[in-house]
Formats: sequence, structure tokens, C-alpha cells
Amino acid sequence: MSTDIRVPTLGESVTEATVATWFKKPGDAVAVDEMLCELETDKVTVEVPAPVAGTLGEIVAGEGQTVGVDALLATISGADGAAAPAKSEPAVAKTAPEAGGDAGPSVDVMVPTLGESVTEATVSTWFKAVGDSVAQDEMLCELETDKVSVEVPAPASGTLVEILAPEGTTVDAAAKLAILSSGGGVAAAVSTGPVADEAERANYAADLNSSDARTDIEHAPSAKKMMAEHDMSPAQVQGTGRDGRIMKEDVQKALQSPGKGAAPAPAATVPTPVAQAPRAPVPADDAAREERVKMTRLRQTIAKRLKDSQNTAAMLTTYNEVDMGAVMNLRNEYKELFLKKHGVKLGFMSFFTKACCHALNEVPEVNAEIDGTDIVYKNFVHMGIAAGTPTGLVVPVIRDADAMGFAAIEKAIAEKGKRARDGKLSMAEMQGGTFTISNGGVYGSLMSSPILNPPQSGILGMHKIQDRPMAIGGKVEIRPMMYLALSYDHRIVDGKGAVTFLVRVKEALEDPRRLLMDL
Repeated sequence: MSTDIRVPTLGESVTEATVATWFKKPGDAVAVDEMLCELETDKVTVEVPAPVAGTLGEIVAGEGQTVGVDALLATISGADGAAAPAKSEPAVAKTAPEAGGDAGPSVDVMVPTLGESVTEATVSTWFKAVGDSVAQDEMLCELETDKVSVEVPAPASGTLVEILAPEGTTVDAAAKLAILSSGGGVAAAVSTGPVADEAERANYAADLNSSDARTDIEHAPSAKKMMAEHDMSPAQVQGTGRDGRIMKEDVQKALQSPGKGAAPAPAATVPTPVAQAPRAPVPADDAAREERVKMTRLRQTIAKRLKDSQNTAAMLTTYNEVDMGAVMNLRNEYKELFLKKHGVKLGFMSFFTKACCHALNEVPEVNAEIDGTDIVYKNFVHMGIAAGTPTGLVVPVIRDADAMGFAAIEKAIAEKGKRARDGKLSMAEMQGGTFTISNGGVYGSLMSSPILNPPQSGILGMHKIQDRPMAIGGKVEIRPMMYLALSYDHRIVDGKGAVTFLVRVKEALEDPRRLLMDL
């Protein structure tokens, strides 16, 4: 017996969607209401759950395919339950093998590779609860790092028996997140599920500490770091985590208790990206109408990196303006033919990318960086294209942009821009840039001074195209003008080099034929 999986109702006036991601592959066991795939419409993202338990059969609509309402996506076989294991009874945290039950070997769920220079992450969301059955490669939780979100799949099929790092916990790159029981049963447990509140957590920890508590508990990395900073030992802290594990908030409470010294301000427990002046007192009427939201790790990192850039580099900005008439005419003349041949729209960013690559070839110090007392010149251009997303600014990198044509550049920008908006950029896609372009014009900015993206030495700011009266050949004409801004590190780039770079970009855009002839 098989069951069809079809596109659900997508909402008023929405008639089609694109299959974005399949979470399962043919042959995988699925449980009732388990997420099978994700659809994207022009308005929302829609998750498609399994209507029955069974085994995923044929996937009819693959990722990237556009489908209409009620279209067939896939089939599930064994819908009577024979082809897939029944969902286990709610499990509880495993504390000792002798507790009984029919549990199989346990499997540790570890923090996956986070990427170069990333040493810790915050657990943002658990998709599964203790006691849930999980299939191999099914998403268990999501981690948030300074740069991207990282999904953690199940390393094996089984039952989630213990969550060691709950939501909000900061974990290091080698931390254990949870424990799976890979057998058919679930080990018996001391408690009946996650401890519900602070009082229960404290009682649970006290019971453990007063009897057979383990002595080899691995405390939260953030808690260990804070204890080391304040010269404290674990014996001075009452742990409220699983098995008496010490959490960061436990250390904070211990520091605030009498005899432990002055309690640190909240800003001292979570490193703040920018030095903050004390907040002025707020009237009670105003405070009642305020909303306080914790900064995401991405937003904290953006703030820190931008401030570090200002504090480190000798940053200076030079300006010019460019007549966009030639580029606009060329684009209008060939945009339909370009789209027909290459399958991507011809935009302005490819012109600016090519113009910058051309100028960087002549002024290589703008494409260099400082390493100690050395200047490292790059004989290639990895172009960063700044992109705004719902969670903040990210800079995906187009590698070897200097060796690419207009079509390849436009395709890369479109693909990486979509991945940035969807939060699916990998760490590797945002590393290694040698120069950056930021387009504030899409938001209506007429003039700005962009901030460098360290360790790069230059960033070009594009702005709004605006008709302005210009003196042309002794006559006043209305021309489509754009202000350009080049921010640069004056430690490497002299004023002459910066001005020359911007003039070369201006010349290439006002006469695009120069790009073809390398002039």
C-alpha cells in the first residue's frame, strides 16, 4: 500500500511553489508528521509533513522543481506501518545501564565542524525532544555561530535519550550535544523528561550531588571559561544542569552570592562587541512600552568586526561620480538577448565587478592586505558582494571573479544572493575575499562611506542612480549620475592609488568598451 504526498494549499492567490529542500531520501523510514520537504513560494516557506508512517518511495519532484497546488511530490510505501518502525514511547534521560530496558548502544551527537576560526556556537533550536524517535540524517537541532547557522543531523537512527546542551547554551567546537540510543528500546531513567523549571532543576541536581552523582561531569564550556576568569572551582558552584552539570547561569548566580565578590554586570558575562556607556535611567512609563531583544551572534559579530575595522585600519574614503548612461543603454540593448542565451538577467553588478577587477589590476595595493610587517599582494580577485538578509549583513565571495565573464558573474551573484537570504551560505562561501562591493543604492542611499571588511584594504560603495543636471560640452544636460565611494586602508594605499583606482572604475563604466580592450 502506498500513499501520495501532494503539494498542500499554499494560500490565497498562490498557485505554485518551488521544491527547496528534501529532508528525506528514497528508502528512508518516516514517522507521522515528520517533515519530508520544504517548499518556497513568493510569499512564504511551506513545510510538507508525512501524513502516515512508512518508507519514502519515489521522489517525483526534485529540489529546484516548480510545482502547482496538489501536484504529486512523492510516495510513501508501507503506509500500514509494516515498512517503518513504530514511533517509540516517550523516552527519558538515560542515567545508568543497569536501570533496565532494552536499549541499544548509545551514540553521541557532537558539534559538527564549524569552519575556519570558529570555536564556539549557540544552540538556537532543538527540533526533537527527549523520547522522540529519529532517523539517520534527520535534523536534530540548529546551532548559531558568528557567521552562519549550522544544522546538526542525527548520526544514527534511534531514540533521543538525553539533551546535554539545551537551547541558549554556548558550546565549543568539540562539545557533546546529546545522546541517542540506537537500539529498539530506551533505557530506563531517573526522571520522566526534561526538568521543567529552575526549582525542579535545582532539586534534581541536589539529589544527584547528595548520592551517587558522577565525578567526571563535563561542565558547559562557557561555564568553565567564566570560572577560570574569576578563579573559581566547580566545588564553589551549584550545578543545575543534567547530572549536576554546571551551566553559565550557575556561575553567574554563584558570583552574585555573598562572599564571592562583586557581581559582574551582565555585559561582562557575554562579551559585548562594542564598549557601551551606562544606560540612562528610563521613566517607568517608557520602560513598560520598551521591548528588549538579545542580539543574535551574527549581529554581535557584525558590530564587533565593524568597530574593530575602525579601530585597526587607518581608514579614509575618497569619492567620485559616474555617468551611468552608457551602461544603462548597453544593458537595455542586450538584456533580452542576454537573458535568452544565458538564463540570467543582466544587471549592473557585473559591470561594476568587471570594472573593479580592471582597476585592481592597475592598482594592486587596493587588493592587498597587511600581515604583521608584510604586505601580501593578491594576484587574483575574490570579490565580496555585500548582501542584506533578514538577520543582518553578510558578504558572500565570488572566487576568481577576474577570470569570469559577465554571465558567470551574474549567475554567481544571483545564486549566492538567494543562498544568503535563505540563510544557507556555508562558511567557505564567506571567506577569502580580497575586495568588496557594497550597493547601498538598492535601498535609496545617495551617499555613504562604507566600512572596510578586514583584512581587506578596499571597499567600493555604490549608490542610487539619480538624474542630475551636468555640464556637457558647455551645455547643461540631465544625466543619470551615481556617486561612488572608495574606503581604503591608508596604511597600504596612498591617496594617489585610491584616486587612480576610482578614476579607472569611472572610466570603465562611462565607456564599457574599455573593458573589452583592457584599457
